Amino acid sequence: MARQLHTLSARTVATLTKPGRHSDGGGLYLNIAPSGARSWVFMWKVGGKRREMGLGSLRDVPLAKARQKAAEARQQVADGLDPLASRDKPVVMTFGEAADALIESMSFSWRNEKHRAQWKMTLAVYSEPLRSKPITEIGTEDVLKVLQPLWTAKPETASRLRGRIERVFDFARARGLRTGENPARWRGHLDAILPKRAKLTRGHHKAMPFDEVPVFIKALREREGVAPRALEFAILTAARSGEVMGALWDEFNLDARVWTVPASRMKAGREHRVPLSARAVEILREKEQNRLSDFVFPGVKAGRPLSVMALEMMLRRMKTDVTVHGFRSAFRDWAGERTHFPHEVAEAALAHLVGDAVERAYRRGDALEKRRELMEAWAAFLEQQAGSNVVLLNAGRAYP
Repeated sequence: MARQLHTLSARTVATLTKPGRHSDGGGLYLNIAPSGARSWVFMWKVGGKRREMGLGSLRDVPLAKARQKAAEARQQVADGLDPLASRDKPVVMTFGEAADALIESMSFSWRNEKHRAQWKMTLAVYSEPLRSKPITEIGTEDVLKVLQPLWTAKPETASRLRGRIERVFDFARARGLRTGENPARWRGHLDAILPKRAKLTRGHHKAMPFDEVPVFIKALREREGVAPRALEFAILTAARSGEVMGALWDEFNLDARVWTVPASRMKAGREHRVPLSARAVEILREKEQNRLSDFVFPGVKAGRPLSVMALEMMLRRMKTDVTVHGFRSAFRDWAGERTHFPHEVAEAALAHLVGDAVERAYRRGDALEKRRELMEAWAAFLEQQAGSNVVLLNAGRAYP
């Protein structure tokens, strides 16, 4: 086998017409037939006997790919393996390998790293019993062993996990790595074994009754630090915690009192403008005076935003079992029960899509000024002090 490698140039490969085998070194040859057909051949010796293996036509396998295939074959020969036997042996992936390949193929379609992290976690942690098994050998019972412990305890998580496992098997089948029934399919398969979602207690974001929020806000303002201000800002804007944590200074126009969240950071993948109340602007002005990074609410680590867990821990320290996301529900309940703002305006404030595609096409505006009135009204409601028409439904909570 020749030691010199890559003796052919791309131009030479494209222009050669002389019939015969033209060496690129390392056992790789460009074979030109008398008919003019051109293909790649890898040649090596075993026990003094020459063997050869076709690597595909030049039309389908360019020079770089041919060199890659030849390098793999050379390594197999060096390891004492037969490249021909290895090529003819069917590829068998483990579930873990198929899951990782699926995640890699889908990565370009995700808007942010959070989606990749969620898929990787569920398919690595919850699906750990499946990962080392050949994907061709996994059946319904294997999938059930993973799903059943979660199905009633964590229904939302279990449902997403089932769907992702199903996608892994579909991916493997499309790649020719598996045949037969998808063992994680719901309709007509697992729905005959597991209780339907409608009969389960759905996961939800526990919310504080909106009449209690002003009392909570008063206690929150007595606390110092980044987390209390971030949480208050999230409540004032009815924004998702991720949108608040990732907020950058260049997204804000404080003079116009508008926060523009780019599409890349929105759940719906659409730019969202948030009208800022006077108190929201006040919080930002205070943070601006002590600006430490590009993030409005920076974390402990330099260049990183505040962790969402910081807000959850704040709620725990204030001895309340509600969730950060639950304040969006409190806002929506307040808007529906205590105001006369149209349903569409309240939904737009939460960055929810309203109506079908045709209806949204005709409603091109984002009702910014109407939403500004709504958010000012919400801020005014939150300014209520304890005892001023506030009904404490859970007097045992100790927010301070």
